[in-house]
Amino acid sequence: MGKIGKGTGSFGKRHNKSHTLCRRCGKRSFHIQKKTCASCGFPSAKIRKYNWSTKAIRRKTTGTGRMQYLKNLPRRFKNGFREGTQAAKKTAAAST
Repeated sequence: MGKIGKGTGSFGKRHNKSHTLCRRCGKRSFHIQKKTCASCGFPSAKIRKYNWSTKAIRRKTTGTGRMQYLKNLPRRFKNGFREGTQAAKKTAAAST
């Protein structure tokens, strides 16, 4: 059969999972015994990133996701972070 090396024959014996889904990044990189994520470093407070892997940083950086909070900031800053006020009617503003 040839089940000595790392090749085809030994793949049938692989049925234990060392990694499971990570709560923070959602990848299958959370090591069950170590209790750490190999991708994002969870449960560490800081996200795992290394300068020796520029492409990985580029994939994960700000702007690659939805940016639910950040994408509205420039507009809110422009208006002085006003909240709870009603906009003036356009017809009234044009006539004066």
